[in-house]
Amino acid sequence: MYSILLAIIYLAFISLGLPDSILGAAWPSMQPQLGVPVSYAGGISVIIAGGTIISSLFSNYFIHKLGTGKVTAISVLMTAVALFGFSVSDSYWQLCLWGIPCGLGAGSVDAALNNFVALHYRAKHMSWLHCFWGVGATAGPYIMGFVLTRGMSWNTGYRTISIMQMVLTAVLIFTLPLWREKSDQTETEEKKQKPLSLPEVIRLPGAKNVLIGFFCYCSLEATAGLWASSYMVLNRGISAETAAKWASLFYLGITLGRFISGFLTMKMNDRNMIRLGQFIVVCGIVLLFLPFDNTTAFVGLIMIGLGCAPVYPSLIHATPDTFGAGVSQSVIGVQMASAYVGTTFMPPVFGMLADVVGIGCYPIFLAVFLVLMVVMLEGLNKRKH
Repeated sequence: MYSILLAIIYLAFISLGLPDSILGAAWPSMQPQLGVPVSYAGGISVIIAGGTIISSLFSNYFIHKLGTGKVTAISVLMTAVALFGFSVSDSYWQLCLWGIPCGLGAGSVDAALNNFVALHYRAKHMSWLHCFWGVGATAGPYIMGFVLTRGMSWNTGYRTISIMQMVLTAVLIFTLPLWREKSDQTETEEKKQKPLSLPEVIRLPGAKNVLIGFFCYCSLEATAGLWASSYMVLNRGISAETAAKWASLFYLGITLGRFISGFLTMKMNDRNMIRLGQFIVVCGIVLLFLPFDNTTAFVGLIMIGLGCAPVYPSLIHATPDTFGAGVSQSVIGVQMASAYVGTTFMPPVFGMLADVVGIGCYPIFLAVFLVLMVVMLEGLNKRKH
């Protein structure tokens, strides 16, 4: 039963990644048909992100009432329905409308699964599960591209992924008893406290440190990934085609890094995994600063991806130990919201900054968030000892 439930959770993490990257892959085909400016993709993205932030903040309330298994099933179903809505849409406002349940479903399932794994499984599974999110995020554009290259429409691509999510929903509903069985061992401890409000979570000792740490990490990761190619082209003079290929290695670095991290967690605790990741990111940023040939910058990007790999899953896995199992779901829900705020808003902020001072400030921008993250998380470590 243990292995069956774990396999289902792995599938659920793949499903988390599937919708995250398909809008970008489909937009070049969607935009002419919808008759809107290219920039309007950002509007859909912000609506989805807004729904994700809201559902993350309220996830603990619903998980406390329904349980992790039911919340996961309902959230995946919401995402499946939203993707089906995308597949039958023929106007921009309809896409915006379906973006709401898409975001609301994603936030709750993310918070629910992360807390469940942090409570019930070893650190290696947290790293590998987030590696499987990368598999889903990679598969989404591939599925969309497969559909488009065979003469079908982007609607078919969304419908295909919606069907996959619906199948997973059926599996989740069928296996609900497994979730309850696994939860029995910590049920008493988890129910000692009612869900905490946002102000109550923020007042917890060390909560401000970890929330700012999550915000900084996700700001760094999202900005590094989104602007890597532009930095290579505009600051290093590399062709757009070459830059796009190398920039994709940043995400490959994260995915492979999380696979490797799963093995390292057998020898290292969460705190040292975070420190190792931060050190590798430092090395990567330093390579971006060095005035050598472009190979140095490419290696720097890959190292930043590798360094990012262990930080996020290790931070989440450490939450029950840092704050206690009784409040971990409340804290993780707010952590997810803080993370999504950084992911959503900081890359556009960098874009505006680059317009003013030049894209050459890219490594400086990343370094600022890295330093602030280190300061916050080391402050948290001092509180614990």
